[in-house]
Amino acid sequence: MQALTPRVRRAAFCAALAALALWLTGCGTAPVGTGPRSTAPDTTERDGPPANPPPDLQQVPDAEPRIEPIRSGGPNKPYEVLGQQYVPITVDQPFRQRGLASWYGRKFHGKRTATGEPYDMYAMTAAHPTLPLPSYVRVRNLDNGREVIVRVNDRGPFHSQRIIDLSYTAALKLDLLRGVRTVEIERITGDEIRSGLWRHGDAPAVASLPASPPADAAVPDTPAAPAADVPPPPATSRGFWVQLGAFQQRDGALGFQQRVVRELDWLAPLLAVVQERSLHRLQAGPYASRSEAGGAAERIRAALKLVPVIVERR
Repeated sequence: MQALTPRVRRAAFCAALAALALWLTGCGTAPVGTGPRSTAPDTTERDGPPANPPPDLQQVPDAEPRIEPIRSGGPNKPYEVLGQQYVPITVDQPFRQRGLASWYGRKFHGKRTATGEPYDMYAMTAAHPTLPLPSYVRVRNLDNGREVIVRVNDRGPFHSQRIIDLSYTAALKLDLLRGVRTVEIERITGDEIRSGLWRHGDAPAVASLPASPPADAAVPDTPAAPAADVPPPPATSRGFWVQLGAFQQRDGALGFQQRVVRELDWLAPLLAVVQERSLHRLQAGPYASRSEAGGAAERIRAALKLVPVIVERR
């Protein structure tokens, strides 16, 4: 047998090293779809919207808060992602945070979340690095005042400055699909769920709004009071009210009120800003019956392209 030349031996040695490195790399990569997104970030596929989303996603109801136990282990145990340590909260306590929101879609659809449930991009869910799992969170887009309630059942996002990853539908309802936006999130505690305070009285927490000025900024060159000469009805009047929006800053509610008055002058005498807990709600009323309020709500929906809610005040 002819002896191998030094050149051939070096080539064989280099090939063996390359094969060994490739084998070790394969062993160090977690298989896609076998665990929570937080423990095995998948970089092999680009995320994005679904190819053919259902046509009625704007009508998907918000997550309905309910009491769910918080375990100290499982999805709430400390973990590490991309060299960063995270220690989840394991007690039922209030939590408020402001920062950038992103969303995730088809890349993770059907894969396991941190709680072990399959991710459904059409459900009202979200991911957060440290909130107790599961949690219910009110998310408000500070650019337009829209609010939704989501159930947090996953971990993420793991990007600097981003505080929450929303499902495709939640992002759609908040008008966040075009990029990251600044939001404020507020956790709904167990006490608020038991007492029903998360509803802020009889009113659902969400009213879908069209694009509007930021909720924490007054509209320039417009008076803060309603433009109509007729004084608004007292906010304590009994009957049925049509809620157009909810804002944390009163200036945001007044600015939106002026916008509505400019577009729907017939509604001006019926508008009032009602303060309930930490929210300022723009409502129209009172109406003597739910059907009468429903008729007004349909006119508002058609004119302003928003989804009002009907509130009964007794």
